[in-house]
This record gives sequence, structure tokens and C-alpha cells, in this order.
Amino acid sequence: MELRKNLREKVKRTLPKKLKELRSGRKNIRSVAPRRIRNRAQAHESRLYSEYALLYDKTFGKIFYDRIRQVIESLNIPPGAHVLELGVGTGTSFPAYPRHCEVTGIDLAADMLAQARAKIAKNTWSHLQVMEMDALNLTFADNSFDYVTAFHTVTVVPDPIRMLAEAKRVCRPGGKIVIVNHFTTDLPIIGPLTEALDPVTRRLGWRTKLRLEPFLEATDFNVEEIYKLSKLSLHTVVVGANQKESVTG
Repeated sequence: MELRKNLREKVKRTLPKKLKELRSGRKNIRSVAPRRIRNRAQAHESRLYSEYALLYDKTFGKIFYDRIRQVIESLNIPPGAHVLELGVGTGTSFPAYPRHCEVTGIDLAADMLAQARAKIAKNTWSHLQVMEMDALNLTFADNSFDYVTAFHTVTVVPDPIRMLAEAKRVCRPGGKIVIVNHFTTDLPIIGPLTEALDPVTRRLGWRTKLRLEPFLEATDFNVEEIYKLSKLSLHTVVVGANQKESVTG
């Protein structure tokens, strides 16, 4: 009897403590439970445009430059023209612009703009300047530019339709708007493959699901020319005249 009594007393003393420890352990388990998975990364949020700015020119810059150069040269930009480049990045395009025009490049990635400014200083390019600015909310006045270019940018911004609307606003009537980009194809094998890669490419900095025709229809873009620089190129060049009424005094 004495043994049972002692056992009951021991249980009374230790059981509350054990229950408390157990409850505490459950709370700790809940606290380290996996968090709900975030939505897929947006292309413009990619770390490529910040931490990896120094590596950009050595990778994507080398791949893109020749294509950009050919397009800029084809424009035959006249002396005194004012050019705006959306998503200028590290200034990959800079050597291709003629010195007789005035070029302003804008981007949101401060680290990339630092590289662009260093290039301007090193090469004493007085016809070039860069500014930190959102391509979806340009602070320029209407009709400020003769040319607006966007090289590999429309699939990076979160709202390409709004970006083009802003480009049309700041471009003068009859001015040129030039886009170079990859667009999703309708080809049976390549199309689904590129769309399937979208979660991966978003982490690298761009989307693969933007289709050209719906994009142009949604923006009411007055297209003059659509072409590829080669038969095997995955990128499309779109050139259009900015169709809007002239501002009269």
C-alpha cells in the first residue's frame, strides 16, 4: 500500500511538468513548420539585376550586343535626335549609338546603372546619360523623345502593356518606337517548351510567356516592320511609328 501511495504522489508531482514539456515541444514543432510557398518570382525581381550586375556584361551583354548594334545602325538616327532607352541596364547598347544624338537610359537596378555610369565616364561619352526610373511610370513630359528603344525589356517588366503605353506617351507624334525581344512562338514543340521554362527564366530575369500578336493588339501599336535578324534567331525586332495627334499651340 505504501508503495502505491508513493507512486501516486510521484505521478502527481511529475505529470504536470511532463505535460508542460510536451505542449512546449508541440509549439516548437508548429513554429518551424514550412511557410506557405510564395508566388512565382516576378522577372523584374531577379537578383541578376542587382548582385550579379558585375557579371552581366560578361554573359548576357556579350550575347545581346551584336543584335542590338545591328538594330540601332538600321535606324539611321539623325543628328540632334533625342533617344530614350528603357531598361538600359549596364549600358550594353552604348557603343552602338552615334555620338551625334542625345541618349537617355533608364532602369530600376541601381547596381547596373553604376556600371553604366562607369562606362560613360571611362569612354567620355558626353551624348549619354542614365537615370534611375521605373519604365512603367516615366517622369518625362509628353513628346520628349524622337526614338524610344526597349532591348530585351518587355518580358522583364511586370506590365509590358503599360510600359509601351508610357513609351508612346513620351515619344513625339511620328517618332519611332523599337522593341527587340523574345516572344512565345506558336510552333508545336518550341512553344510549349519555352512556356514550360517560364519558372526557371523568371529567376534569371525574364518571362517566356508573352505572345507578340496579343501584345501588339492590346497596345494598339502602329507597327511598320517586324523581322528577325536571322532565320534561326529566337528574337523579334518590332519597329513602329508613334501614331497620335500632334500637340498644337
